[in-house]
Amino acid sequence: MLRRTWISALALAAAAVAVPAARAEAVAADVFVKQVSNDVIDGVKADKAIQAGDVSRIRTLVDSKVMPHVNFQRMTGMSVGPQWRSATPEQQKRMLEEFKTLMVNTYAGALTQVKDQVVVVKPLRTASEGDQVVRTEVRGRGEPIQLDYRVEKAGDGWKIYDVNVGGFWLVEAYKGQFAKDLSGGGLDSLITRLAEKNKATNAPQKN
Repeated sequence: MLRRTWISALALAAAAVAVPAARAEAVAADVFVKQVSNDVIDGVKADKAIQAGDVSRIRTLVDSKVMPHVNFQRMTGMSVGPQWRSATPEQQKRMLEEFKTLMVNTYAGALTQVKDQVVVVKPLRTASEGDQVVRTEVRGRGEPIQLDYRVEKAGDGWKIYDVNVGGFWLVEAYKGQFAKDLSGGGLDSLITRLAEKNKATNAPQKN
């Protein structure tokens, strides 16, 4: 039950970055999160194919609507840690590709869990033109779930580079998961493991 609740929250995290950052006029970070959350959750709930678990449709949605609105290079670099700065351009390119695929697969599974949840956005504690933390709660059945976003200014809009689900920042969680591979075999070892995991996840399912 806890895992399903966490996945539902993660689905809403995906939804909050699935609308283009540029709008007719600049908005505050909390207003941005509220607008895009409502827009996309309504769309997901109305899409019968996504609700039925159409994997190819879900992945296409996530890849085209979610990932372009994340500062993915910053997110990847933070997750890898110090070894990112010493990585070659080719290693960085491969890591970005595999980490992106991992995130697409994660969000694709999460989107099928969206049912009756709504997002309540809390007022910003401080407002600035720099990085912001937007705090929200996911409300549905059961206890509310903490869901916070670290966002940065991107032109007239915002981009997300980290998400806190129930008290755990995703970048920090990935950093911990990646540390074993990085300490044992370096970045190449981590890239190989992610590639194997992604290949297994994306392999056609046998009837």
